[in-house]
Amino acid sequence: MSETGGYPLEGGCACGQLRYRLMTGPMYVHCCHCRWCQRETGSAFVLNAMIEAERVELLQGTPEVVLTPSESGKGQKIARCPSCHVALWSNYAGAGDKVRFVRVGTLDDPDRLPPDIHIFTASKQPWFELPKGALAFPEYYDREACWPAESLERRKALLGG
Repeated sequence: MSETGGYPLEGGCACGQLRYRLMTGPMYVHCCHCRWCQRETGSAFVLNAMIEAERVELLQGTPEVVLTPSESGKGQKIARCPSCHVALWSNYAGAGDKVRFVRVGTLDDPDRLPPDIHIFTASKQPWFELPKGALAFPEYYDREACWPAESLERRKALLGG
């Protein structure tokens, strides 16, 4: 689990209308290189900090939830600022509303949460070189083999398995 300092951490949208706080560190941080994330963000990848929704405190404003297609066909809910439309987090069908995939770039100090893993590297941009020694997989990965025990326990407690 990427964690290089104390908590809480705060973040928000570009215009300042929405502010949130991570009360603890995330369970895990993905750097996803899939084509869906590239299209959605307009970038080469997205950094998502997976954290229990109950550990994300909304400090100011009310996000607009936008239902967006996903490769799985189950879609995702993206919480966006209703004014500047910056995406703050997503909820995917697998974990539902219980887990937020917080966009690391919306944190006031995004340097604090580097990726634990790079996924879907088979579709990464060819000019991007993975950091030496980075944990990386061409597609998805085996969570049990990669996540630290504490994060697996948090997930189990939250989702029941």
